[in-house]
Amino acid sequence: MITLRINGEDRSVDAPGDMPLLWVLRDLIGLTGTKFGCGIAQCGACTVHLDGKPVRSCVLPVSAVGNRSITTIEGIGATPAGAQVQKAWLELEVVQCGYCQSGQIMSATALLNAKPQPSDDDINAAMAGNICRCGTYVRIRDAIKRASGAKA
Repeated sequence: MITLRINGEDRSVDAPGDMPLLWVLRDLIGLTGTKFGCGIAQCGACTVHLDGKPVRSCVLPVSAVGNRSITTIEGIGATPAGAQVQKAWLELEVVQCGYCQSGQIMSATALLNAKPQPSDDDINAAMAGNICRCGTYVRIRDAIKRASGAKA
């Protein structure tokens, strides 16, 4: 049995230590907002926070989590930056197909937690690992700026 702190709640799961965190979250716990994209940590769809830092859950073995706190898309709205990002996402209608958006929101929230007033270069660097096949990058950038209080 492994006990994980997920979205502020302790959850015990019976999982092998080498099972990727993504599958623990989705298949064992039922938090399906975190998506499987590429399986090799390149697309960002599986992004969650581990102690506030964005990580790719598709390649992170659950045994590597330890006592660190996990935040998923289901819990990010309870944080100030996460709530602002989600609000901006809705106001600017960022989502097209929506598949990548949980990972995009998780990366954007981590950026704003680290740099509340990010420059375009900061946004480019933070979001570079998140792929959107629909091409909503302009709206994503505008939403990040809106969430930071800057004009988009």
